[in-house]
Amino acid sequence: MSIHTPKIEKKVTLATIAKMKGIEPITMVTAYDALFAQLFDGEVEMILVGDSLNMSFLGKEDTLSATMDQMIYHTQAVCNGAKLPFIVLDMPFGSYTTPEIAVQNATRVYQETNAQAVKIEGGKEKAHIVKALTQNAIAVLGHIGLMPQFLRSDGGYKIRGKDQADIEALVEDAKTLEAAGVFAIVVEGVKSEAAEAITKAVSVPTIGIGAGNTTDGQVLVWSDMFGFFEAFKPKFVKQYCDGAKYVREGLETYRNEVKAREFPSEEYTY
Repeated sequence: MSIHTPKIEKKVTLATIAKMKGIEPITMVTAYDALFAQLFDGEVEMILVGDSLNMSFLGKEDTLSATMDQMIYHTQAVCNGAKLPFIVLDMPFGSYTTPEIAVQNATRVYQETNAQAVKIEGGKEKAHIVKALTQNAIAVLGHIGLMPQFLRSDGGYKIRGKDQADIEALVEDAKTLEAAGVFAIVVEGVKSEAAEAITKAVSVPTIGIGAGNTTDGQVLVWSDMFGFFEAFKPKFVKQYCDGAKYVREGLETYRNEVKAREFPSEEYTY
């Protein structure tokens, strides 16, 4: 049974997110433009300007060709549309290969947008990158488990946490990232028992996607959850409306009315 929660009325900050750990589930969605960001304003605690835009916005097969310029452009738009959520820019593939490159690119994010944090993929092997960023006053959202930017090196999308050894490896990743300074960790595509172990092992919030309901929050790609992205639907995605159907029905009605010269009627004419 769902509950009706009040709208968010104050700007969400790092302190807000930290206090929600183990108390109230965090809601997070992706956004890529000002129009939808404005619709989401006051409805969710966090917005991720995800490199998933490369697939749902640009029609690419994966996220790997997204660039810093693209991510900054879309983040500027999202920040113009949403004023209350905590906004995170997803650092694209290749933008944080070394501490120096990561700091340079993340500094651009802070200088050119109003994003409050960046997200990077990787476990303990990226801890030194996270530390370099946090030591330079840049907030970092970690990301472990199934990592889309590792698609080619991992040989496809693979669910993690299927055995105890992998669960322990994921927990170690999470602890190492926490020690490096992340304020929260996205946990994607892992078995629910693994997500629960990770959540219990760290004092920072975990945000799940395809990781069951034991994490401290959830994130979904907006075009998936609202039924606009039709190429495929991951198992973990619940569609909260059939957006593509509604748009097509509206367009069909518009086309029919124009062809029949029913639109514009006198009501819509000067």
